[in-house]
Amino acid sequence: MDTSLPVPDLAAYLTGTWRLTRDIVTTGGADAGAVTGTATFTPAEDVLIYDEEGELRLGGFVGPVTRTLHYRLARPERADVHFDHGGFFHDLDLSTGRWSTEHPCRADRYHGEFHILDDGHWRQEWTVTGPAKDHVIVSRFARL
Repeated sequence: MDTSLPVPDLAAYLTGTWRLTRDIVTTGGADAGAVTGTATFTPAEDVLIYDEEGELRLGGFVGPVTRTLHYRLARPERADVHFDHGGFFHDLDLSTGRWSTEHPCRADRYHGEFHILDDGHWRQEWTVTGPAKDHVIVSRFARL
């Protein structure tokens, strides 16, 4: 049975450190790469700061990867997610435990699906299509 955990308060649910595992696959299902590491959400006023650190394996490349996002809280269950340079990425509302969103990236399109599984596990999946990109990115988070 497919169930979702509603999240009435993003900051309360996300704050802390999570084990991150990410698979990057072609739309045909072939492995293209992976990331393993940690993701930390730190509250700061009306923002949750997301910091990701890990190791990326992509083709023959193996090396460090980092990312910072700002989850600007619009309401307790809703945030507008921005890149660290300030640009808008996507909206997020996990009040039902699930969310679908879009992000245009030049001529490519990112379709995101978020799913809260339980108190300590959630996942996001980005299907990326367009002239420059054609892959699926699945990130799994487990509370540490």
